[in-house]
Amino acid sequence: MPTVLITGTAGFIGMHTSIRFLREGWDVVGLDNLNDYYSVALKRDRLKEITNEAEKRTRSFEMFEADLNSAIWERLESYDFEAVIHLAAQAGVRYSLENPRAYLDSNILGFQSVLDFTESQSIHRFVYASSSSVYGKSSKQPFSESQACNNPESYYAATKKANEMMAHSYYQTKQVSSIGLRFFTVYGPWGRPDMAPYLFANAAFRGEGIRVYNHGNQKRDFTYIDDIVEGIFLSVKEFNTVKGAEVFNIGYGSPTGLMDFISEIESATGKELKKTYIEAQLGDVEVTYANTRKLKSTFGYSPKIGLTEGVLKFIEWFQSYHENTDS
Repeated sequence: MPTVLITGTAGFIGMHTSIRFLREGWDVVGLDNLNDYYSVALKRDRLKEITNEAEKRTRSFEMFEADLNSAIWERLESYDFEAVIHLAAQAGVRYSLENPRAYLDSNILGFQSVLDFTESQSIHRFVYASSSSVYGKSSKQPFSESQACNNPESYYAATKKANEMMAHSYYQTKQVSSIGLRFFTVYGPWGRPDMAPYLFANAAFRGEGIRVYNHGNQKRDFTYIDDIVEGIFLSVKEFNTVKGAEVFNIGYGSPTGLMDFISEIESATGKELKKTYIEAQLGDVEVTYANTRKLKSTFGYSPKIGLTEGVLKFIEWFQSYHENTDS
């Protein structure tokens, strides 16, 4: 059976991607440093989900807890990887304003480590996570891959744009083909606790208030996790149709107002949220949504989970998880 290396395995997207590949008959090797940017307990619970899926499918899941910039790559040289999916990164636009060096270490130097490993092992399928944040405020809506993206609004966005340029240079100089996926606002079960859906759900069930940035005038291309994972899987499965260092938008393809998203949370929880309206934060972009024609025409990608259904699935998981963990 083919084996895939997935970095950031204990992350939100990493967990779901690992489970999808196990279901498709792949063996999975995971790499994650389980840092404490947010709940390590949540990350370990995600790893349990992957382990359970591997046992159910009688597939192999091996997990390495290590940093990208460590000697772990020497241990991984013994594996015959069919593909590398690089999802590990220091996340968060706002945190990048406070601690940019963490992003340099993980998102730039860590990406270099993955590039070097992919090239040295002659791995022919390399897919990595970029971000819609590369577009900044000056790009036209809907965001299209043909736009230059030369004005990132945050250091996080700058590191993601740098990844795309690094991947391009590795194709030009070392013939390493790659696919960078520019994710748009991903939500769903097992999501990050520092992101708006989780914060809103938590506040609803606790009877607490929420802060609504930019007075609720933001719009985002909310994309359910299963649709994101479908795009990742198609990118690996059909990788040979691409040559070079390509980037693709991956999103639902339409903007949803923040107040509309909050209304969906209120409807799914049956609770009205107390809202405090405040100014936009530094580094935030008011409107983001994806032109996904390139991903559709290349891989047949078509998102299927609408906002109402997706939010309901997320809230059902949120209630179940917190009842079982008593947290």
